Amino acid sequence: MAIFFFNDDINFTLKDKRLFKGWIKKIIEVNNFKLGDINFIFTSESKILDINTTYLNHTYLTDIITFPYTTDKIISSDIYICIPVVRSNAQKYNQSFSDELNRIMIHGVLHLIGYNDSNEEETIEMRKAEDKCLLVLKEMENAK
Repeated sequence: MAIFFFNDDINFTLKDKRLFKGWIKKIIEVNNFKLGDINFIFTSESKILDINTTYLNHTYLTDIITFPYTTDKIISSDIYICIPVVRSNAQKYNQSFSDELNRIMIHGVLHLIGYNDSNEEETIEMRKAEDKCLLVLKEMENAK
């Protein structure tokens, strides 16, 4: 079981894939799940819009779409991340691109382990969980 990174319709390179794999696996295991296969697919605005329209009947851009394939406690998924929307959101929220990307990546994983953001209360809990996970990533970066 593993974590994979792909590009679809975009030229993008995620740096330090090994760190991200370790981080995501750690977050999954700390939450009492096991890692299955997770595919992070970095993509363009046109591709994410097509996916959003085809599978979710939404006609707008989004930064992430997560397709869960989790069975029992084994986390598997295809996670599509729109790099241009992440860049735009980083500017909008006054964040660095890498910080925003890290938040979006773990956001998808948190959905897979049971967090939601359908209402204000859930959104607050999701943000707290994201922040906690991002601190784990910083600790792992500093330990290198």
